[in-house]
Amino acid sequence: MTTKIKLTKRVVDAAMPRSGRFVLFDSEIKGFGLRVFPSGLKSWVFEYKADGGGRRATTKRVTIGKTDEFTPDEARKIADKLRSKAKIGQDPQAEKAEKREAATVSKVATEFLATHVNAKRKASTRANYEDILNRIVTPALGSKKARDVTRADIAKLHLGRSKTPFQANRILAVLSSMYAFAGKHGLVPEGYNPARGIEKFPETSRERWLSPDELGRLGASIRLAETEGIPWSIDPTKKSKHVPKTKRETAIGEHAAAALRLLIFTGARLREILHLKWSEVDLERGLLLLSDSKTGKKTIVLNAPSIEVLSKLQRVGLYVIAGESAGSDEEKPRSDLKRPWAVVTRHADLEDLRIHDLRHNFASFGAGGGLGLPIIGKLLGHAQASTTQRYAHLDADPLRRATNTIGNTIATAMGEGKTSSDANLLKLGKL
Repeated sequence: MTTKIKLTKRVVDAAMPRSGRFVLFDSEIKGFGLRVFPSGLKSWVFEYKADGGGRRATTKRVTIGKTDEFTPDEARKIADKLRSKAKIGQDPQAEKAEKREAATVSKVATEFLATHVNAKRKASTRANYEDILNRIVTPALGSKKARDVTRADIAKLHLGRSKTPFQANRILAVLSSMYAFAGKHGLVPEGYNPARGIEKFPETSRERWLSPDELGRLGASIRLAETEGIPWSIDPTKKSKHVPKTKRETAIGEHAAAALRLLIFTGARLREILHLKWSEVDLERGLLLLSDSKTGKKTIVLNAPSIEVLSKLQRVGLYVIAGESAGSDEEKPRSDLKRPWAVVTRHADLEDLRIHDLRHNFASFGAGGGLGLPIIGKLLGHAQASTTQRYAHLDADPLRRATNTIGNTIATAMGEGKTSSDANLLKLGKL
């Protein structure tokens, strides 16, 4: 007959190891026991009958934890909850085994990227998802079971990026998409999404365009970098044994320079220029016939400066902007323009300028010139008219014409006539 005793700290301390492991069962909670190993290790266990009990039911055991992890009262409460589950036919041992084998965040992220993102998202989106998951999410949460991640875990990750609100909000979006995928594929309970409901940071759109003086400096820097090379800026107070004694200029090459000019003259996206193939260039009609872009198939109408850039550019391999593998059997497009862009903008004193700002600059010149938002949207390849609407405040001419019409009507009714400023506007063709 099994001896039962109320398990207390004194009982735990007094239980001496034997030649074989044994269990002391609690007198209050049926199945709750103290297991003692020959090594002296002690742990809390709970034994129960499977399938709600019965004489022929299999006896199963669940390890609650070591005695230095849980006090007798803490372990007893856990055992009581396990007993309640067993009484209604649940299987605590199977649940624990399932939880132990459940997918980690790292595993779910890998499956999400391989199965969903790579198959259904464009290259630029895939790169963004991979960067967020591999560089930010996995180091922070990768070892946790995906279904054990809480809203508080993700909120902490989000708040930790408060200085970069745009990126912090993208983390939420990617995680929300990943958990939706995980739920549909049985990796977490369906509908479980700890990224849902977390308030995003407000995002202030960054509008940066170039003044005529800044454009002049940028153009001069590109020409210098392409020909003579940008002189090194060396701090005379610092010593470096790696500074070359003769060549102290950095050149960027004609293809990098051409890429920068095309971005400036066309307002195209970076990948649209770097992935552009010569087979997609129609100089006779002045068109770039892109087979794929962020918004799908797209045609870019070339202007005279961009046609001149393409006409003078040396053709090396499949891609207009030749990369390191140009002309080889495994040719790939150039991956980025980070180095030449840094060299040029540093020399032009425009280090706050991003490559994507060149696209905004193109749009701002069009809006400021009164070309109309629909035309600008078509030139930029916007799929939604609302995307172009961000430049509406720059489209001053239609507003000026409207306010002048209203003002003149009111002034005529008042007997005021046209003002001297109106006469000047008439000369300029604004009225």
